[in-house]
Amino acid sequence: MDAILKKLAASLAAALLCATSLASLAAHAADITIYSAGAVKAALNEAAAAYEKSSGQHIAVEYAPVGSLMRGLAQGAQQDAIVLSAETTADAEAKGWVAPASSFALGTVAVGVAVRDNAPIPDISTPEKLKQTLLAAKSIIYIAPDKGTSGKHFAEVLQRLGIAEQMQARTTLADGGYAVEPVAQGKVELGIQQITEILPVPGVKLVGPLPEPYGKTTVYAMALSANAKNPAAARAFFAYLRRAEVRRIFIGKGFQVP
Repeated sequence: MDAILKKLAASLAAALLCATSLASLAAHAADITIYSAGAVKAALNEAAAAYEKSSGQHIAVEYAPVGSLMRGLAQGAQQDAIVLSAETTADAEAKGWVAPASSFALGTVAVGVAVRDNAPIPDISTPEKLKQTLLAAKSIIYIAPDKGTSGKHFAEVLQRLGIAEQMQARTTLADGGYAVEPVAQGKVELGIQQITEILPVPGVKLVGPLPEPYGKTTVYAMALSANAKNPAAARAFFAYLRRAEVRRIFIGKGFQVP
């Protein structure tokens, strides 16, 4: 009898182990992978953490500048969802990297200027004041134009202001991430980036958006990847992101939302 009971116990333990393994595999299969522009990082991380807590699903996000993301997509990067600027999303859809008619706007963000938190606030209220502030700065930093949306735009602003050559020697081009971090460290005087990538950085303060007609607002959109492995799970997360309380997360991080 003892031998029979031991055999039954062993069989039950094996069955439980198998069930646990299958459950683990199922949970892993439902993980949502996202390839995202860095401008949405602070808001998306907070929203994803809340969703994970409520749903039990894990969300893995890889952040990079838009230019780098597009190169990755061209090389066949695998993910369930993609976050890009709206115009780049349209391009990605035309290239077959995004599922048709799956995109929706997460929010709109402007390009801004940052200084160290203990520095005086410079005047950038008009194009001429912006020009004077830039020419007076010992150093500036922004994302490399071939890497990110804000960098491409600001390089054009310098050209339009007629000071691109004058600023070249005192300009640092960042590869990605929070470009204004060297401003917080006192290594660079002015930083220019999307406002949503300025606000999360401790040690800096936002001066304000670029003045018109040099201001730029960018709509960031999320879409289902054409090669999504977990499209149903991704769409469930999309629905969550549309909820009013989640929209407030994005507003709190510097976005204007639809």
